[in-house]
Amino acid sequence: MRLGLLSLRRVLTTGPIALALAAGALLSSNGSPARADRVDREASSIYLADCSTCHGADGTGTSRGPSLRNAGAASVDFMVRTGRMPLASPGATDRRKPSPYSATEQADLIRYVTGLTMGGPEIPVVHPGRGDVANGGQLYRLQCAACHSWGGNGGALLGREAPAITAAGPVQVAEAVRTGPGSMPAFGNAALDHRELDDLVAYTRTLRSPDDRGGWNLGHLGPVSEGAAALVLGLGLMILSIRWLGTNR
Repeated sequence: MRLGLLSLRRVLTTGPIALALAAGALLSSNGSPARADRVDREASSIYLADCSTCHGADGTGTSRGPSLRNAGAASVDFMVRTGRMPLASPGATDRRKPSPYSATEQADLIRYVTGLTMGGPEIPVVHPGRGDVANGGQLYRLQCAACHSWGGNGGALLGREAPAITAAGPVQVAEAVRTGPGSMPAFGNAALDHRELDDLVAYTRTLRSPDDRGGWNLGHLGPVSEGAAALVLGLGLMILSIRWLGTNR
């Protein structure tokens, strides 16, 4: 009997069963299921404290805010990581600002809300290094410049303003294109396919540090600042020159 127990012990300590038992012990020691539950509880607590007032405890919306059903991971990721959500108060304007959450809390909250609401656009995978900057520039001027300005500095809209895009990362630009946050229209694959999205993102990266071959960039504000500079500096120098010539003849 003792010999049989020893043989069984040898099998358990050397065979596949031992590996399974060891894996189970490791899983238990790491507490992975327990950790997942803890992460879900923490993310749920953040959502209930900061988001449910407007979006409802189950994400179906309230009179203060819209439903998040089918919003998609791309929209949730964009809003959370750019600090647009949570709002300081219901009805406040969503603007880009530092997020109150740590990177880990952001990831956990995004995963929780995405699982709560289901459906919608996934976070896009972009490869700006493969993009055609020239074609991206054409797409930008055609689809984006009217609101975000030719230099990506943003612009005024009726009752709102289009934000600057120079602070947005490649994924955030792609998320905004696919989901259309705020009053911005969403551009699906039919409007911009994956290759064109790479082109557009590649071009927006160049707006962060453009090659100002014309000299002083005047804040990249376009014709308004250029016209003001021409009027103030050009006309001012002409007046000073005329006065100097008139008093020194």
